[in-house]
Amino acid sequence: MAAPGASVKLKRLRQRFGINAPKLSIRTHVAWYWRALAVIAILSVSLALAAWIYDAGRRIAGFHSNESVREIQSLSNHLMELDAELTKLRSLAGSGESSLLYERAAQQQLIRQVKALEAENAALKEDLAFFEGLMLASKAGDELGARIENLKIEPIGSTGEYRYRMLVINPGGRQAKELKGSLQIVVKVQEAGKDAMITFPSATEPNPQRFRFEIKYFQRLEGVFSIPYGAVMKEVEVRLLQDGSLRARQSVTL
Repeated sequence: MAAPGASVKLKRLRQRFGINAPKLSIRTHVAWYWRALAVIAILSVSLALAAWIYDAGRRIAGFHSNESVREIQSLSNHLMELDAELTKLRSLAGSGESSLLYERAAQQQLIRQVKALEAENAALKEDLAFFEGLMLASKAGDELGARIENLKIEPIGSTGEYRYRMLVINPGGRQAKELKGSLQIVVKVQEAGKDAMITFPSATEPNPQRFRFEIKYFQRLEGVFSIPYGAVMKEVEVRLLQDGSLRARQSVTL
């Protein structure tokens, strides 16, 4: 048989951890100034209601004692203090929200600055590659021929529109002949599960002049083309044509 002391301890443990144990409540954390605002608002309403009831009862009873006047004055003063405290807490709450908004604005501005610096860094790398290409071309003379550098294809939104950018170099130094021709873009896509090729400019291109170029030493070429909505682009090849002859090409796999 268990000792009486052990039975008492077992009973207490059941009361604490058993079915009849007190329930644990989990409450959402609320900032202290919101709690204070709620308490002050309730007190203000309660005091105003009490003052009104007291004054109404005094008028019904038909007496005005000095003690009652002092009590009302005390309540009025206390109410004014509570109103002042409420105004102060509202100001603190407002400043807290303002600080939060300021922090968010500062964070967004920092993100924009980082993106701008990344874009500037990428542009500097392109310029460096460009000048290195010019130096190489000037040393090699006409051996390398015209070429395409830094070809980039970037989507514009999600409507099937793309922007192309490239640097075309025409080597030969001061004796270089002007390179005149047209740009041809061949896009390999997959549409409805089938492979297809789209050529720009097409036979129905309304403005074929936008694909024409005249280059003395170097030039940046850029423009826009569109593929059917829903088609998936696989590869893009850019060609430089002069009098129907291929002078240079470069491709990008996406």
